[in-house]
Amino acid sequence: MKRLKNFVSNLKLKYKLFCLLSLVLVSFSIGGLVLLQYALVAYNDEIHRQSAQSLKVSSALIEKEIEKMKGFSYRLSTDSYLQSYLYDLKETEDDYKAYLIGDAIKKRLIDLGAFEESVDSIQLYDTADRGYSAGNRVITIENERLLQYKQETNQKDGGAAWFAPGDQDDSFVVAREVNAYPDLSFERLGIIVVRFDMRDIVSSFQNSLDNKEMRLLIANSNKEIIFPQEASEKDSFLMASVQGREGYQVVDYEDDRYFVTYASAAYTNWTYMIASPYSQLFQAVTLVQRTVLIIHLLLFVMLLFLGIRFIKGIINPIEALNRKMKRVQKGEVKDFKEESHILFSKDEAGQMHENFTKMMNQIHWLIEENYKKQLVIKDAEFKTLQAQINPHFLYNTLESINWSAKLGKTQETSRMATSLGFILRSSLETKDALIPLAEELDIVKHYIMIQSYRFQERLVFHADIPDDLLSCKVPKFSLQPLVENAIKYGLQEIVGVCTIGIEAVQEGENVNISVSDDGPGMEQELIHTLSSGNYRPKGTGLGIRNIDNRLKILFGPAYGIQVISEPAAGTKVMLTIPFEGGGDLVQSSAGR
Repeated sequence: MKRLKNFVSNLKLKYKLFCLLSLVLVSFSIGGLVLLQYALVAYNDEIHRQSAQSLKVSSALIEKEIEKMKGFSYRLSTDSYLQSYLYDLKETEDDYKAYLIGDAIKKRLIDLGAFEESVDSIQLYDTADRGYSAGNRVITIENERLLQYKQETNQKDGGAAWFAPGDQDDSFVVAREVNAYPDLSFERLGIIVVRFDMRDIVSSFQNSLDNKEMRLLIANSNKEIIFPQEASEKDSFLMASVQGREGYQVVDYEDDRYFVTYASAAYTNWTYMIASPYSQLFQAVTLVQRTVLIIHLLLFVMLLFLGIRFIKGIINPIEALNRKMKRVQKGEVKDFKEESHILFSKDEAGQMHENFTKMMNQIHWLIEENYKKQLVIKDAEFKTLQAQINPHFLYNTLESINWSAKLGKTQETSRMATSLGFILRSSLETKDALIPLAEELDIVKHYIMIQSYRFQERLVFHADIPDDLLSCKVPKFSLQPLVENAIKYGLQEIVGVCTIGIEAVQEGENVNISVSDDGPGMEQELIHTLSSGNYRPKGTGLGIRNIDNRLKILFGPAYGIQVISEPAAGTKVMLTIPFEGGGDLVQSSAGR
């Protein structure tokens, strides 16, 4: 958890906002989908409940119609006229009279409702199995079927017996014996058969199902389908799959799923079932689900796209400002209009950019002003340092000439004066602060020539400088004071010969120029004192520190002087300067 918190804390601001946006959208999406699913489940339950309720109402209506048929058969069996006719038929042997009675029976059957709706026919049989029929769809009942009617009605002892449609007759049948009631003898007078069309009874309900491809199934107590007559194997499977007296469930049959609602009737003990394809029944629900999901996905993408653009509108100005600040951190304080293609609004972020640009322009102006002032100050410092050379060198040279004049060496004195004049002329020319190494070497040679008259064979000088480095620019009078120090602290401190040499080598983009002597050398403590600038030298005290300051002013803090020395191993003072002669600072400083 802590690592996750640190990871999130270290994310960029735009990624944090993106995560926040995604979290909000995902949360609302999950909440919306949960509510949608809850609503759909509730809707499905309501459909199930309504379907079950509809089936119960419909089955009750059908049962009521069937019960009416039962009552209708009872009225027929107890009708006094019919009983009278049947009794007369039983007693008479006259065929003509029997014919007339039969005609009267038919008329009575018509009066009692043989042509009513849903009634296919009313067929009355006397004890001699002579039939008298009336109705919309009268058929001839086969003897075998009639025998079945007689046997089962006999078992009912005057009660109603139900018969499902068969191969020879597609009507439902309710039949019962006609027993003599007037004299309470209950003598068997015949049998009444009422054939009725179940399709007419369930037609109103069936028609409402056809449009939805629903199917009404009616099964007896043995779960044998009695309606419709043309029941398929699938119908039998669905009916056999249900458990209990009522309810609803989803039944898989082959590759299809069916939603079945069923209820058992108390009167007939039949099971009524409505079977409908699951996909079709819930087609509207599925369509709503898909539509809502598509709309939800489109809204999610659209909001995510708008959210990203909104985040970019906030983050881009901040990132642009951050980039500007990094450029300032690297030393760049101008040209912020490189990102002018980015249009900033007039909100707080845009005002931050505008104020930052104004601030940096002001800072840039102040830096330039400060830079100009610093150049003026450094130019004054440089000229002051360079001016300090002249009296120091002049003092030492005149001392050498004085020595030569005292010894009466006129030629030597002349040459020394000539060399001194060259050196003085060079020192007076302050126009160029940087001169080629070859010119600086001429100054050194004139100085060595002057000093050689003083120290004779004790002073050995040599210069080893490649020709390609003779044009390298060095500060004027940067080597002569070092040679002078080599004489003062090397040659004058020993009794024998002292060799002083000047060498130059190129290392990368720098040039190292060294002035070495084989004098007594220096202790490390003295070298450290020299490097720290705390050493109080002999004479004017303007030697190494003076040159080091001038190099740093001209070329920067990376350049300067390094002293390498050990006791009894001589001393090497090395100048490090850029091969190309420095950058803008050198040109600016040298040009003033």
